Amino acid sequence: MLDLSHSSRAACGAPLDERMAAQDRVADLNTRFRHFGTSYLLEAVLTRGIFDRIAMVSSFGADSAVLLHLIAQIDRNLPVLFIDTTLLFEETLIYQQELAAHLGLTNVQVIRAKPQTIDAVDPYGALRFSNPDACCDLRKTRPLNDALEGYDAWITGRKRHQAQTRQGLHYFGLDEGTARIKINPLVDWKPARIAAHLNIHNLPRHPLVAKGYPSIGCAPCTTRVAQGEDARAGRWRGQGKTECGLHGSSNTPTPKGEA
Repeated sequence: MLDLSHSSRAACGAPLDERMAAQDRVADLNTRFRHFGTSYLLEAVLTRGIFDRIAMVSSFGADSAVLLHLIAQIDRNLPVLFIDTTLLFEETLIYQQELAAHLGLTNVQVIRAKPQTIDAVDPYGALRFSNPDACCDLRKTRPLNDALEGYDAWITGRKRHQAQTRQGLHYFGLDEGTARIKINPLVDWKPARIAAHLNIHNLPRHPLVAKGYPSIGCAPCTTRVAQGEDARAGRWRGQGKTECGLHGSSNTPTPKGEA
């Protein structure tokens, strides 16, 4: 059996007093920055020492070029963590390299689950059919928790318009169960503003967007979205699942005996 003690400790989260202090800090930061725009926010969190160590986590998905472009204007060497689940669309893998080169990003770090962990938990690649939450935990949440060790904050591309589950987002939030702060610079950006930024700056588009994929995850769990649906309606369609576990409590730990 594999030693997953680190993952188990991560699942238990930070001590209660640390989380409570972090919650207070999140409230203070949201009050401090609530009247400022995205560019000011990014400049502040990346250059003014508000956080000791900060990274961006990017899927290099449908809208990722906007936030990556804004960050590249400030710090092209910022760690950008890209989780390769080994189940991504081929188009995403190619787009990741092309967009990083276009923006001059110098510190993109590709994060993957260890092969021995995949072999032990999901040797036949069928976990996504029986337990998609556990599959996301195995291929996304655990590797990211490991990669974020030592960071006190990370930047996400979440936006309120993407789904009903995200309508209550603010600039700053808290990792569930930890004292690590999540920063959502594009929280109030709507599709028209995103499209305008892409056009004005002539940024490369993910090729699957034109084919009906406004939100892009792993190939087996992502479908096209019909007009009028939430942008994320094509993710885990028909499975009652809305988040991969990086941003919510929908994640279910891998069943005992499988790790």
